[in-house]
Amino acid sequence: MKKYNLMIMSFENRMQKINIRNWQISDAQALAAVANNRNVWNSIRNEFPSPYTVMDALAWIKHKNEEKPVSNFAIEIGGLVAGNISCTWHKDVYAKTVEIGYFIGENYWGKGIATAAVSQMLEAIKKNKEIVRIEAKIFGNNKGSARVLEKNNFVLEGTRKNAIFKNGVIADEEVWVHLVS
Repeated sequence: MKKYNLMIMSFENRMQKINIRNWQISDAQALAAVANNRNVWNSIRNEFPSPYTVMDALAWIKHKNEEKPVSNFAIEIGGLVAGNISCTWHKDVYAKTVEIGYFIGENYWGKGIATAAVSQMLEAIKKNKEIVRIEAKIFGNNKGSARVLEKNNFVLEGTRKNAIFKNGVIADEEVWVHLVS
């Protein structure tokens, strides 16, 4: 399956430009600033460290930029790093499926930034004509992220009961799907 590099994209939102771009080593301080937040960490996988340091950010940016194809991108608004968005190209019998994931710093919640970033990522993924399914998996209690997906024409395909163990609590995972026509 062909994989396409995503190009730098932008979208005007509330008078500020939102870009999705490759991570740069110089972003480490800004990434640590948005990622070192317990409320952000509560909605993402445990492999993401907490607290999140500049050293964590440096190591992660270096590692992610070495991946081929690059699959993690900075979300930037008004020249400031607001979060991360990723796409994972599945393999084997799932080769026509891409999974997206994202997080936004708490200071940027509720401003349409995640919605715009997901929209841009969908646009880029759809350029690969082989992809028929784009999915996102979110924690069942993450209503903000569910709204982002709804606004981008994802539908709730199902709920995986008791699929997540986070902070000593068992919780549901929602699987959202955007079918490419």
